[in-house]
Amino acid sequence: MARRSEGLSDRLKRIMYFLTAFTQKNGYAPNIREIGDNISVRSTSLIDYYLNQLEQEGYISRDKHIARSIRVVKPLVEGQNIVENLKDMLRIPVLGRIVASEPLPMPTTDLGYFDPESSVEIARSLLPVRDRTNELFALEVNGDSMIDAMVNDGDIVIMRRSDEANNGEMVAVWLDDENSTTLKYFYKENGGVRLQPANPTMGPIMVKNPDKLRIMGKVVMVIRQFKTV
Repeated sequence: MARRSEGLSDRLKRIMYFLTAFTQKNGYAPNIREIGDNISVRSTSLIDYYLNQLEQEGYISRDKHIARSIRVVKPLVEGQNIVENLKDMLRIPVLGRIVASEPLPMPTTDLGYFDPESSVEIARSLLPVRDRTNELFALEVNGDSMIDAMVNDGDIVIMRRSDEANNGEMVAVWLDDENSTTLKYFYKENGGVRLQPANPTMGPIMVKNPDKLRIMGKVVMVIRQFKTV
């Protein structure tokens, strides 16, 4: 973990090398899933996040609405560090999925859905929380109950471990009675807890006994999943 910036550089380099080789061989660019297969990352959200970094740095261009539109603008030279201005990177583990809809039991395989190497690399300057970064983890969102909060199905949420929350904070909670997990806004009221979705078609979850609810963490950042063709 002491060489996080080099870890990110290696991953982005692998993407760049693959983009160049694939395009030269086939005459067209790979899609997001083919890139993910090449670097052994299953989440399309993470691949899109890495492509955004490369695009912002001027190494590629693309049209998110057109399939296979990635174009290598600045070819990568062997041994070159392509993240020179992103020295202070943090690798955050992606632990699994969180339901952002009506609470559903979390399958026992969910926490094993991502391999141990799955992670998302983020510049510390982008994070609202600069201290206690060892308490950060990431989850892939499953469901659409938080769409009005700009959290959609397939997005990645960066969480900070916490067992308490203030009213209005977006939290991941475990519900003992349901044996399930969910992502909602948290409110204490009338001696209980209201878990409020951000979707007008869904009602709140009312927890009369706060002891039946366990807060797992607070959302500190959302990595959007862009819909691609």
